[in-house]
Amino acid sequence: MSKKRDFKRIVLKLSGEALAGEQGYGINPVTVEEIAKEIAALAKSTDLEIAIVVGGGNLWRGLAGSNKGMDRATADYMGMLATVMNSLALQDALEQAGVDTRVQTAIVMQEIAEPYIRRRAIRHLEKKRIVIFGAGLGKPYFSTDTTAALRAAEIEADAILMAKKFADGVYDSDPKINPEAKKFEELTYMDVISRELKVMDATSTTLCKDNDIPIVVFSMDIPGNITRAAMGEDVGTIVRGEK
Repeated sequence: MSKKRDFKRIVLKLSGEALAGEQGYGINPVTVEEIAKEIAALAKSTDLEIAIVVGGGNLWRGLAGSNKGMDRATADYMGMLATVMNSLALQDALEQAGVDTRVQTAIVMQEIAEPYIRRRAIRHLEKKRIVIFGAGLGKPYFSTDTTAALRAAEIEADAILMAKKFADGVYDSDPKINPEAKKFEELTYMDVISRELKVMDATSTTLCKDNDIPIVVFSMDIPGNITRAAMGEDVGTIVRGEK
């Protein structure tokens, strides 16, 4: 990656599986605490404004439910609720680590979180509060990748950092199956779309392309990688416009 990155405001995309730890499902409090401590240390030591989108796959996958006969919309709404549970767990861990945090949800549940309001989210970020976006976009048929892309555009984030489990970047084929798989250091949005690379879904990639939001894909299995990616170090793969 030849171009040095200088981010002021980011959206960190965490998979739900990231919160499960080695157990592979549910919420592992020790794992959540470790992730929160790294994010909190980053927030305290820099002027970076941090928003987070977390998936729900450790608790429920809407697509998997619909594939087994459940109504797709119902299955997706259940997935949105799973992301809220993860958001609350992460909020609690972040606040115990000493940083102010707000959860905003696309589905109104005023007893436990704020409704998503763009200007309020930006104001929280300006006050150096970490904002966690829960409940996806509040509509079925959209992924949390799309949530990350749309929220990043709305809050004018400089980049989306995609922290992956079991993957340290983007490859031309599955490295678990093909030992000769090639890892990319840099790609364009059109590379990702035309080659159908597994970065994020096409809708999300197109949103990032249209709004010129770089995507950094990296492994969160290595301690400190979230900080390295946020500080512009060469980790993983970066996706952006034409070189």
